[in-house]
This record gives sequence, structure tokens and C-alpha cells, in this order.
Amino acid sequence: MNIQQPNELHWFKSTYSGGDGGECVEIAADVAAIHVRDSKERGGPRLAFTRSAWSGFVAGLGRDRT
Repeated sequence: MNIQQPNELHWFKSTYSGGDGGECVEIAADVAAIHVRDSKERGGPRLAFTRSAWSGFVAGLGRDRT
């Protein structure tokens, strides 16, 4: 399996992120994982989640908004 290195990933911010440099995260996906980093510290620590763990996390966000 050819897994991309984090610096080769296509990172993006949510369209819900404000343009004032507030608290935002960026995500990127490869074949094995969803990667998450702080948009203000792009060279800093990063998290990687399996696709199933990320799907569960996102589904949980929707449930908690009621």
C-alpha cells in the first residue's frame, strides 16, 4: 500500500471556519487515514484516524447537536 507522507497531503479547512485566524483545524485524507492538524501550527503535531473512527466521530457530532 502506498501511503502518502503528511507533507504530500492536500489539506483543507471547513467552510464553517472564520477568516479571522481563529480556532480552526485542517483535515486531509489518504487511503489509510484521515489526518488532522491545527491550522495555525501546520508544522506541529498531527493526529491520524482510521476512516471508520473518523466516520463514527463525525456521526457523533450530528447526534450531539440536538
